[in-house]
Amino acid sequence: MRLIDGKGIAQGIRTSIKESIASLKIRPGLAAILVGKNEASKVYVRNKRKACEEAGIYSEEHALPEETSETDLLLLIEKLNQAPAIHGILVQLPLPKGLNERRILDAVAPEKDIDGFHYMNVGKLVANENGFYPCTPLGVIALLKETGVAIAGAHAVVVGRSNIVGKPVALLLLHENATVTLCHSKTKGLAQICRQADILVAAIGKAKFVTADMVKEGAVVIDVGINRLEDGKLVGDVDFESVAEKTFAITPVPGGVGPMTIAMLLANTLQSAVAVATDHKE
Repeated sequence: MRLIDGKGIAQGIRTSIKESIASLKIRPGLAAILVGKNEASKVYVRNKRKACEEAGIYSEEHALPEETSETDLLLLIEKLNQAPAIHGILVQLPLPKGLNERRILDAVAPEKDIDGFHYMNVGKLVANENGFYPCTPLGVIALLKETGVAIAGAHAVVVGRSNIVGKPVALLLLHENATVTLCHSKTKGLAQICRQADILVAAIGKAKFVTADMVKEGAVVIDVGINRLEDGKLVGDVDFESVAEKTFAITPVPGGVGPMTIAMLLANTLQSAVAVATDHKE
């Protein structure tokens, strides 16, 4: 069993990003919008800001009250769309009730949509064209490649069909020439399907859902889940203790996929800034 060091791999990517930024004529800029008081979102935005500072990315945070109107939020997004110093805009999800998530995500200019949630970028992902792809799925692919896992020809099973992780990671695996099975809560014979996986991606949002009897010997297991137990302990969607010994490689929680999400966010911000710099040259 090999433990996939997401923290170490992410740090390597962040170091590379820092070196690339040092040679750029412009400084990449990232704006995060946080509406309401979701504690997990606050932690994520704080970690993102720290990562930006370390990499040399300009970062600003717009913390708005829970009762912010959709009109005011859309006005802020439009202002950031027009701001030359901002190359990436992140609208932290979930949004408070009463706000139209789809309308707000589509208000972000596609070329600044570093989360890859705008319909135009979703379409580019489906069509396998250059665009911005969601950060966590990008991180999953990067972890597999850095670990030396052969994706092409492998049978990849993804458990979870969310728009943020499940569906996009299935598409990215398909683009890497894996044969992909996408499962969800209504899938019949789920354990049997999971046992066929060379690469198993768990993104279902249920603590320790994937057990040893669902994993074949020598599989690579990527645990995207992050769940807090009653005792405060963080665990993934995989029952790590029982599954780990059966695997060729597995990600821990925490320290696996999590650090990669922020690394990919920085990479997307750099990509956006490079595109602007290239346009200016032309």
